[in-house]
Amino acid sequence: MSAPFTKGPSDPTVQPVPASVIEQVDAADTTLSNPKRAVVALGANLGNRLETLQGAIDALEDTPGVRVKEVSPVYETEPWGVDPDSQPSYFNAVVILKTTLPPSSLLERAHAVEEAFHRVRDERWGPRTLDVDIVAYAEVVSDDPQLTLPHPRAHERAFVLAPWHDVDPEAQLPGHGAIADLLDAVTREGVASRADLELRLPE
Repeated sequence: MSAPFTKGPSDPTVQPVPASVIEQVDAADTTLSNPKRAVVALGANLGNRLETLQGAIDALEDTPGVRVKEVSPVYETEPWGVDPDSQPSYFNAVVILKTTLPPSSLLERAHAVEEAFHRVRDERWGPRTLDVDIVAYAEVVSDDPQLTLPHPRAHERAFVLAPWHDVDPEAQLPGHGAIADLLDAVTREGVASRADLELRLPE
């Protein structure tokens, strides 16, 4: 089974799909009629931020066993946990996926997409070309240190809740309740909608 990449060699999203992911997809072929819903948050604050987010969406769509179903509007966000003006602002978005990959393989693919855009993990809260975070996976609640589900800070972050609410107003965050209520409870300070920017669903 080969990876269905058709993009040119200069495209940074062209990365081989790890063999372990392909094996998981092959093993999951019997459940293709029952994909799981996953919520993934994207963020970028270096380089061409909008182009990077779109490239990440396209790379997720190019993953066997993953289909991007919804793409949120773009939000511009002040960096989290650092001094104001010490970093460029972030562009943030949320995508809704249907996937037959188990959470561990989806995380592996998320990290591969980050690395394709030269993500460097030198410092906590440091600037980064791309963040790909799994916010929720079906109704799974797990304290696995490799992938805590749902994301342990999603319920307090407007830059995740606001775009998620835009694409799925009735959504629930497992263990925390309705995202509409969670969004009402957090500040939107430093989180601004960018209606002038648009990310597209992969064709």
